[in-house]
Amino acid sequence: MATAVEDRAGKNPEDRRQSPLSDAVVVRFAGDSGDGMQLTGGQFTLSSALAGNDFATFPDFPAEIRAPQGTLFGVSAFQINFGSSAIDTAGDAPDVLVAMNPAALKTNVPSLKAGGLIIADEGEFNERNLAKAKYEANPLEDGSLAKWQLLKLNISQLTMDAVKPFGLGNKEALRCKNMWTLGLALWMFDRDRQPLIDWLNGKFAKDPNLAAANVAALNAGHAYGETAELAGPLKQHHVDPAPVAPGLYRTLTGAEGIALGLVAGAQLAKLPMFFGGYPITPASAILHHLSRLKEYDVTTFQAEDEIAAICSAIGASYGGSLGVTSSSGPGIALKGEAMGLAIMTELPLVIVNSQRGGPSTGLPTKTEQSDLYQAVYGRNGDAPMPVIAARSPGDAFECAIEACRIAVQYMTPVMLLTDGYIANAAEPWAVPDLTTYEAFPVEFLTEVPEGGFKPYGRDENLKRPWVKPGTPGLLHRIGGIEKELDTGHINYSPPNHQAMTDLRKAKIDGVKVPDQIAELGAEGGKLAVVGWGSTFGPIHQAVRRKRAEGADVSHIHIRHIWPLPANLGELLKSYDKVIVPEMNTGQLKTVLRDQYLVDARPVNKVSGQPFTIAEIEAAIEGALQ
Repeated sequence: MATAVEDRAGKNPEDRRQSPLSDAVVVRFAGDSGDGMQLTGGQFTLSSALAGNDFATFPDFPAEIRAPQGTLFGVSAFQINFGSSAIDTAGDAPDVLVAMNPAALKTNVPSLKAGGLIIADEGEFNERNLAKAKYEANPLEDGSLAKWQLLKLNISQLTMDAVKPFGLGNKEALRCKNMWTLGLALWMFDRDRQPLIDWLNGKFAKDPNLAAANVAALNAGHAYGETAELAGPLKQHHVDPAPVAPGLYRTLTGAEGIALGLVAGAQLAKLPMFFGGYPITPASAILHHLSRLKEYDVTTFQAEDEIAAICSAIGASYGGSLGVTSSSGPGIALKGEAMGLAIMTELPLVIVNSQRGGPSTGLPTKTEQSDLYQAVYGRNGDAPMPVIAARSPGDAFECAIEACRIAVQYMTPVMLLTDGYIANAAEPWAVPDLTTYEAFPVEFLTEVPEGGFKPYGRDENLKRPWVKPGTPGLLHRIGGIEKELDTGHINYSPPNHQAMTDLRKAKIDGVKVPDQIAELGAEGGKLAVVGWGSTFGPIHQAVRRKRAEGADVSHIHIRHIWPLPANLGELLKSYDKVIVPEMNTGQLKTVLRDQYLVDARPVNKVSGQPFTIAEIEAAIEGALQ
């Protein structure tokens, strides 16, 4: 939903019961994968956007499509950090945990801040569910939760009572309990229900009775908070709007940012776009979003497999469109040979890799940054390719445009790296004015140049000409077998292969990228924390906090992974120490050591979860000791 904002600053004058929470609050909704926690979190995010808060979200799905109900590995969670100041991460430790069953409590309560609030559906804490969660005793009764505030509510029964007039069966009635929970959360944080009521009426327009039941559950949860005279933990907490520049804003996920950026990039290149994809978590959402944008000259094609998907995109580029394909690590591996074909034929192609935990099938719904080697080096032969990494959902839009620009201006495939955290997370995004973006329209070769047509001739960027098939007088041959310098004829000779390999490398080495800057701190000093991709938020917050304490530390975040910025080596050598936090076993660290001979030290995490701010702070303290 897009919202026009004039001014989000200012205090609400109403007198409210206030909780001890700060101006930034972290809430985590957790339950069985059938409890609708992602829907609840998504709608609470919408309410945060409409309230003018800044926010960041972290949806956390189980890997199984439908894990056995009530089990520990079937828990689905959604965390949101929202506040009245700048928010860069989804938060370290939740202030509030809503646990819909014992398994949700057991898997999530260790993360809860000391003194935080647990809201538990005691109606689900029966012997069977406790056994599934491997509890020997009921944690709501045995005192094991003493270090947190505990609010036990029979949400299941309260929901059934609320929807009883609508004649729903028990199973259907219990499906409304996420709306009851959402209603309580809306009351807790002083949110308007009407946008959610409108949304429910629209979602269930074909079944008004079901819509009315869900609205009744939402209202009942809100009324419970409003009317229950409870001492202790349940209080209303108002979070003021975040100051923000005037403009048009919308909630944006990383997948949406990629899709919109690709469309914008194709428009700036003045090209039709063809997207060839194959479903894979967490990349599938890009295909879903693009399929709804046909009016922007976008063609989407769901192929029978990953190889067909990328080959169809290469064919589209050969025909004069901007070819795009997308996948996650396992699918990118399958696309490897075709990437080499795109490099050999020197056709523009954008390849989006939404990274997930690996290897092989790995952790389909969890996040990781372990495909950097694959992106930079992962093809047979010497096959260089530009690589760009997005840092956030909003940045994914900018990076997608940049990938399109490089692809068409240098006639090369480009890989754009995101990950599961960016793809699924959401943040407020100021909708940009595309008239302020510099266009990079493509010029196809349409006439035989003086001196004859050379399909592999070069311009000042070492780019070969782009010719649409069937252009009179410009018949030419491209393919996966080594081509002769200039003519494009097949040529196996050693000198020709050496020359063509050197040319392809020189073209990518010569891709112009902006110089690297320090996001926070001085360019030179005791310590640089170097990151890439979705580690931006926790690194930025950790460096900001340590600098506020007087530490000499700077934050450098690299967007252009290959080729690297021309000044990066000199910049890194201006610091006494360099640490590189990344969600892998040290891949960017190895690249930096190789390219610049700097003693970059790794800070690694491969748990399938993003870094916390505290983890980065601890790494900074250790490096400075």
